[in-house]
Amino acid sequence: MNKLNPRQREAVRYADGPLLVLAGAGSGKTSVITRKIAHLIEELGIPGRHIAALTFTNKAAREMKERVGKIVDRGKARGLIVSTFHNLGLNIIRDEHPHMGYHPGFSIFDAEDAKALLQDLMMRGGSAEAGDEVNDVQMTISSWKNALRSPAEAYSKAADEREQRIAIIYKQYNEYLKAYNAVDFDDLILLPVQLFRDFPDVLAKWRKKIRYLLVDEYQDTNVCQYELVKQLVAERAAFTVVGDDDQSIYAWRGARPENLVQLKEDFPSLKIVKLEQNYRSTGRILRSANTVIANNPHVFEKALWSDHTIGEEIRIIRCRSEDAETERVATEILDQKLKNGLNFQDFAVLYRGNHQARLLEMKLQAYQIPYRLSGGQSFFSKSEIKDAMSYLRLLINPDDNAAFLRVVNVPRREIGPRTLEQLSHYARSRNVSLFKALSDMGAETHVTEKGLDRLRRFANWVDKTCERLFSEDPIPVIKQLFTDIEYEEWLHQHSGSPKQAERRMENIWYLVESIQRMLDDGKGTADELGIEDAIAKLILRDMMEQREEEDDSDKVQLLTLHASKGLEFPHVFIMGLEEEILPHRSSIEEGNIEEERRLMYVGITRARETLSLTYAASRKQYGEKLETIPSRFLDELPEEDVKWEGLGDQDKEANQKKGKATLSALIGDLGL
Repeated sequence: MNKLNPRQREAVRYADGPLLVLAGAGSGKTSVITRKIAHLIEELGIPGRHIAALTFTNKAAREMKERVGKIVDRGKARGLIVSTFHNLGLNIIRDEHPHMGYHPGFSIFDAEDAKALLQDLMMRGGSAEAGDEVNDVQMTISSWKNALRSPAEAYSKAADEREQRIAIIYKQYNEYLKAYNAVDFDDLILLPVQLFRDFPDVLAKWRKKIRYLLVDEYQDTNVCQYELVKQLVAERAAFTVVGDDDQSIYAWRGARPENLVQLKEDFPSLKIVKLEQNYRSTGRILRSANTVIANNPHVFEKALWSDHTIGEEIRIIRCRSEDAETERVATEILDQKLKNGLNFQDFAVLYRGNHQARLLEMKLQAYQIPYRLSGGQSFFSKSEIKDAMSYLRLLINPDDNAAFLRVVNVPRREIGPRTLEQLSHYARSRNVSLFKALSDMGAETHVTEKGLDRLRRFANWVDKTCERLFSEDPIPVIKQLFTDIEYEEWLHQHSGSPKQAERRMENIWYLVESIQRMLDDGKGTADELGIEDAIAKLILRDMMEQREEEDDSDKVQLLTLHASKGLEFPHVFIMGLEEEILPHRSSIEEGNIEEERRLMYVGITRARETLSLTYAASRKQYGEKLETIPSRFLDELPEEDVKWEGLGDQDKEANQKKGKATLSALIGDLGL
């Protein structure tokens, strides 16, 4: 408690009713949540098993759990839930699946599985351009689920023929998911909400289990998540939510900053505590952030302040073109590193869209500047891991059609597309999964004899492996699976080199070790997992995060403004401060500048010591050079805190001095 400021202490100690903590950027909100959990357990005597803390990413949940573990007695914290919303939803569905008509071992469809199912339904419905339209349909159905809109309601409220068509697909999509004993990512929240509405006794059970609820990043909740929280806390109103309306940047995926205001209406006794002291940035950076965000309307007024020094002016750098812009960023990083003895990892370059990184990457490579591009290929998106996960999914739920179709011919079993098409037609006519259809006598009249024989041999092997998985030690069974199918030999045939094949096989063994660790971690405790649970958790982890290798090597960080939320860096560059880039063209057309301004605010508040903003005076578009308009957000910055560069003729003398200083630093660095 001694390490907390007065407002933080107030937020930690208040437990007499509902509490909203308005936490500005860099104001130490994670400390407040972790210490509040400690206070509830140690001081108020609430057992850990009756407390749940929810957040949005596995990384944030892990960090929170680790920090709680350092300050709370392990015995008292036993059973404490620190998880993502989706993980909590998964646990609720797993415990209550009979009420919802699901069997044990249900599958979780990731975005690719869901897309494949939707594409199939659309093609069958006669949509010739299903491939082009499927992303739009998928996003629309996701937004309806997040807004608690059923297929029937979506159809009745459809604004046009297109929405009516999507509502019909939505109904079919849900029916097929149910037939496959599967749920999609959005269902992990939606189904518990529907369950609690339909079964008050089940809701009472979970309210008894979760007696105090804490929620982080509350401004990112959608309608469905808000409803889930409201259902769990409605009786006691024993909760703390932490959020910042100025950092709500996920409207495109259903987040509603209005949920902060809604709380006051639903819980009139709501207490509000504002955390405005920032522990991250210099005075100028904070003043700039406050001035920009003040242009948005606010229900809750707050202003960040800091004990830190005023700091350097914010640089706004005009460049001739996008090529000159990336050149300037690269040389600035090199210049500042050499002159000030900094590390590459002290720098971050932020941008509105991933496409902006391509040219920058080429420039950094040309200058031999090491960098790390956030959002690279995730562990779970590697093809060998997708194969392995599909085999595991099929073992715990043979009705998982997406998993079946991925692995039935990997490695090759000489089962052709015609055979699979015949099986699919028959399975659809019987309204059963592909796997179930294989055991039907009727399949023999629909599928060729040779094809059916191969399919049934595969199904027989799956059945036997499945039986062993649940009756023996599962890890040796999983290892044996890859030997049975000669997967390593298949990788050698389908990899560019023996080295690459070995690396890919190592990824498979890493996955198996992860399952082993998950099974070992909970042994002998209430948290003990069965093999079904462990695989389900892995599937969810796959969907929840792009698993990047922990990389603490000395590299410049490149990432989008959205991806930068929650992070901080000593020296930050934000590129592309132009109208139609930041703010984005679609936001200008839709009149949604407020969210773009919040994105700008998030970018500014990532910087601890220096902030540089760049823009190109002209940019190539479709092969044509077009003049740009500087971003309106540049004019919103306080004049006394910014320094403009590159507006007139370049000051040759200043540039020569700068070049000499860099050269001197380089010579010193090399010890010459």
